[in-house]
Amino acid sequence: MPKRIVILTGGGDVPGLNSVIKEVTYRATELDCEVVGIRRGWEGLTHLNLDDPESKSRYVLPLDRLVTRTIDRTGGTFLHSSRTNPAKMKSLPDHLKGQEFPSKESIGKDGKPLVTFDVTKAVLANLEKLNVDYVIAIGGDDTLSYAARLDKEGVKVIAIPKTMDNDVRNTEYCIGFSTAITRAESAIQRQRTTVGSHERIGVFRVFGRDAGFTSLYTAYVTNIRCLIPEYKVDLDKLIALLIDDKKKNPSNYSLVVLSEGAEWQGYQVRSYGEADAFGHQKKANVGEDLADEIKRRGKEETIISDLTYDLRSGDPDFIDKLVASTFGNIAMDAVAAGKSGVMTAIVNGCFSLEPIPDPKLGPRKVDIAAAYNTERYRPNYSSKLGLPIFLTKAN
Repeated sequence: MPKRIVILTGGGDVPGLNSVIKEVTYRATELDCEVVGIRRGWEGLTHLNLDDPESKSRYVLPLDRLVTRTIDRTGGTFLHSSRTNPAKMKSLPDHLKGQEFPSKESIGKDGKPLVTFDVTKAVLANLEKLNVDYVIAIGGDDTLSYAARLDKEGVKVIAIPKTMDNDVRNTEYCIGFSTAITRAESAIQRQRTTVGSHERIGVFRVFGRDAGFTSLYTAYVTNIRCLIPEYKVDLDKLIALLIDDKKKNPSNYSLVVLSEGAEWQGYQVRSYGEADAFGHQKKANVGEDLADEIKRRGKEETIISDLTYDLRSGDPDFIDKLVASTFGNIAMDAVAAGKSGVMTAIVNGCFSLEPIPDPKLGPRKVDIAAAYNTERYRPNYSSKLGLPIFLTKAN
């Protein structure tokens, strides 16, 4: 039976992460295992210098029932997070400078030369020094892409998917999605009074760089128009639909929600700032650009609301607590059974263990034909009989 398990969280925080950490820790004590939390995701294993007491104190946190007893009562991640990619480090931590690591030269998105280092051998060395038998990595497609790398290096890894974008492959659900939709629905319903009082068109922006699940499902439960990254709408047609919605509404207003990565014909989302370790730049607010076009082409006033970070803050809802707690226990079942290279998942509406997704495939996408009405720019509501509760199959 494995004796020491490392657990970490990477990427953006979502409600429910602490429930996973607590459940893993509690089950580990029953199985006579020791759990060590690594702070700040993969950064904890690249920047950790075990010869430096201060570094060890910053990045290594032993976990037991007392330490984790109350952490599931709040959102965020008790272990904190980062967007570090050990395979593509732009600079070396001080204690690794002077050592030889594989490097790669490329051109960054800003057009300037970029050199990155693969410090995986330092990660493996730290895991060995920590006497780690298993790594449990909780994250989205970026964080789990490095979990797949460790699996190929021979490390025993269990992955747990989390992202309010709900776009990790091989599962129909990721921790954080339900809370995000619940928050988005609540915010939009509250803001109807303001948008209606001023007789405007309400434009709501939510997260979703590559996939439109968050926008699509928010529109599904609020019954409004939506834009998703997978389909470029005709802007004039969209504006005409919104103006028609507004005229037909006794309160003379209409609403649209769009993903941060949504685009329309002839338009590309603007990016800015330095790319992170996984090559992503920040997205300019596409909601503001859409609002400008609505005013210019449709002669209509708008109210713009950026819901993004509010959707990932605060406590988890029931679904996310349930799924997070269950994923944590399934992960420990896998550890007890000696399995590795697998990810906790929901497939066909049932809890499952699936292979860690192949990073080369990228994020999961909305099935346009099945889920999005390309004529009305809103979700498809028909033909749902027989689908799992989250209305999509894992892919």
